[in-house]
Amino acid sequence: MTSSLMPTYARQPISFVRGEGSYLYTADGTAYLDALTGIAVCGLGHCHPAITTAITEQASTLVHTSNLFEIDWQEKAAQKLCQAAKMQQVFFANSGAEANECALKLARRYAHNHGKTRPKVIVMDNAFHGRTLLTVSATANPKARTGFYTLDDDFIRVPFGDADAVAALSGDDDICAVLVEPIQGEGGLHTPSDDYLEKLAKICDDNNWLLMLDEVQTGNGRTGKYFAYQYSNITPDVLTTAKSLGNGFPIGACMVSGKAVGLFTAGSHGSTYGGTPLGSRIICAVYDALDEQIMDNAKTQGDAIRAAMLDKFAHQGVSVRGRGMMIGLAMPATVDLSQAVDIARDEHHLIINVTGGNVIRLLPALNLSPDDTQALIDKMTAVIQQLLN
Repeated sequence: MTSSLMPTYARQPISFVRGEGSYLYTADGTAYLDALTGIAVCGLGHCHPAITTAITEQASTLVHTSNLFEIDWQEKAAQKLCQAAKMQQVFFANSGAEANECALKLARRYAHNHGKTRPKVIVMDNAFHGRTLLTVSATANPKARTGFYTLDDDFIRVPFGDADAVAALSGDDDICAVLVEPIQGEGGLHTPSDDYLEKLAKICDDNNWLLMLDEVQTGNGRTGKYFAYQYSNITPDVLTTAKSLGNGFPIGACMVSGKAVGLFTAGSHGSTYGGTPLGSRIICAVYDALDEQIMDNAKTQGDAIRAAMLDKFAHQGVSVRGRGMMIGLAMPATVDLSQAVDIARDEHHLIINVTGGNVIRLLPALNLSPDDTQALIDKMTAVIQQLLN
């Protein structure tokens, strides 16, 4: 039968009807250990009881009124999120791409206020920031960009992790901001040196640029901190997040601090669905559930997975990347990963994906149990052994 869906996804030949914790289930009841969690979305696992309760209670009370009115749950969500991020104000959107679009609009408004007529934003090689026309222009992935007449004149691209390459652009009067992921997700789990963000922050301060962090994937406990930038001693001017912000419910956020506060006024930006009573209550429920114990668990179990993979396969050229439950297993360039996802799924009932060409990406639930951590290690060991042989 011909599908009525646009063919925008290379779908796998499987469908899941139920999820619970770290597992997905097919119609016949077969369980699959989900080490991808909806691409870093269900950070607290599938159908977390507190999130389910918040959804059902709010859905039966009030779903939507619009941003023409005050929304009590939105105010509460903003307060909680700004507290977690150490930021001052937030705009709620519906996705990571929308949050990043908001950030880029903030950069343009900032440039306008400083008399810059041809503003440019510094972005990175291998970056991924979304699929709207402006965010896909900031993105480096050729598959996402081809055929869309991207707005490349608005961006300057430099190598990720190379602060000197950013510093070399100091004095360019057109530059207004730097947009960077603390750890690159779609680009291959590239993880910079510990002082990278601090160097970027100083460069931005020296040039009066905005430092804008894309934490769509790294935020909300994924790396073992509420936000990945909190491994450093900086505070960004703009911070975006989405994915696990709603644990499966689509919502995004763009936060501001310091010199980015006050750039938007009434009418500058908006969203029909951003920050609905339902979405905002879910953010509050995720915040309340995502405690230090869970974030510590994400770091502990993530470190255990990386250590096990190194112990088993470092001698065969496998290296590890990432932090917490953001795990990259970089395979030797000679290894064919074209069947890796199928082998993991069909032969080991394990859900993974491949990104950045040669990196197996694991994004397990932050509250993964020790038993499930060992199960993931055992399954992943078997997959890699097949790939290397």
